Amino acid sequence: MAKQCAITGKRKKAGNVVTFSHRKIKRSFKPNLRRVKAVVDGKVQRIWVSTAALKSGLVERPSYNKEA
Repeated sequence: MAKQCAITGKRKKAGNVVTFSHRKIKRSFKPNLRRVKAVVDGKVQRIWVSTAALKSGLVERPSYNKEA
């Protein structure tokens, strides 16, 4: 599977570099993704998540606190 945010669906986009003389050269814009451990359907899995989703709290991270 290609690198894509599992939460927001962000993926690579295409665009142009426009020079001063208005020549256009293809380029790509890649999302800022991180591979993190997250709780998905009650199980801990490693998924690709955008930093925007992490900052906004859309990702449920596993809790490793030991009580007792």
